Amino acid sequence: MSSPLLLLGVSRSGTTLLRVILDRSPGIAIPDESFFVPLLARRHGKTVVAERFLDDLARIPAIRDWGLSVPSLAPRIRPGMPIGEAIASIFEAYADAAGKPRWGDKTPMYMRHLALLDALFPDAQYVHLIRDGRDAALSFLQMPEGTFTRTWAHPRTPAQFACLWRKEVADARALGRRRDATRYHEVRYEAFVADPDTTVRRICAFAGIPFESAMLDYAGAVDVSSKPHQQRLRAPPTTGLRSWRDDMSAADVAGFEAVAGDLLRDLGYDVMSKESAGVRTALTRGWYDARLAAWNASASLLQRSPLWPRRHSRLSV
Repeated sequence: MSSPLLLLGVSRSGTTLLRVILDRSPGIAIPDESFFVPLLARRHGKTVVAERFLDDLARIPAIRDWGLSVPSLAPRIRPGMPIGEAIASIFEAYADAAGKPRWGDKTPMYMRHLALLDALFPDAQYVHLIRDGRDAALSFLQMPEGTFTRTWAHPRTPAQFACLWRKEVADARALGRRRDATRYHEVRYEAFVADPDTTVRRICAFAGIPFESAMLDYAGAVDVSSKPHQQRLRAPPTTGLRSWRDDMSAADVAGFEAVAGDLLRDLGYDVMSKESAGVRTALTRGWYDARLAAWNASASLLQRSPLWPRRHSRLSV
């Protein structure tokens, strides 16, 4: 099983741009978002029953969208195979089809499942892309309808997004502290878009994959016709696409900073508010954590139940 490179980042932090660039290296294949890793881990426990595992793969849109098929994957799945190896075999099939020796993944949703990723792929390397949460909030809250499924756990205000941003960034950094410099590499979005050549070279050196200058020539080579939220990929990396200083109201800035100002300061970002977190902030964070935990629990129950295959028809044979 090849060692994966997992791109971490809160939604709207630039991970799609980074994925597109790294995927152009001859050393790694990183497909579009997978979404299925927690699902398969929940449904199959520690080891897989091959027939049941393959039946589930036939119901997952990403398998079809990546150009894979259940018959092509079947020889890779052994009875009693550890679930991490079984999931990795899907990515390996994608990398093999692309003629590349290694695979990666970029799915921001997995920021809520870092312990699971670490257990499934114990030799993984992580690149964590961090963006000023206020700019990420502007981008997230302006995403067009239909871009993703809006659940009752999705943030709808800058303060709610601050809860998500603070928790996910802090959790990923905590993972990084448990890993040495050969396993975890932290990148700032602002430095990335200001000097993509230097940033990408460093990431490639960290990951041990070839760097080619053509990796940065992605503009016009990526099909984003069906992705209204990714139209920026039509142009090279650009600084200042979102500016909380210009586009976020003072009240929303204060609301975000009340929740996540401590982490913004730790990361070296300017913070307008000088107030410390109080009881109201603690309640806001607790509300978000409880809401997210309830959503994850309900999703887990559904995915483990017989209802999941009934609701997801087979897409391939």
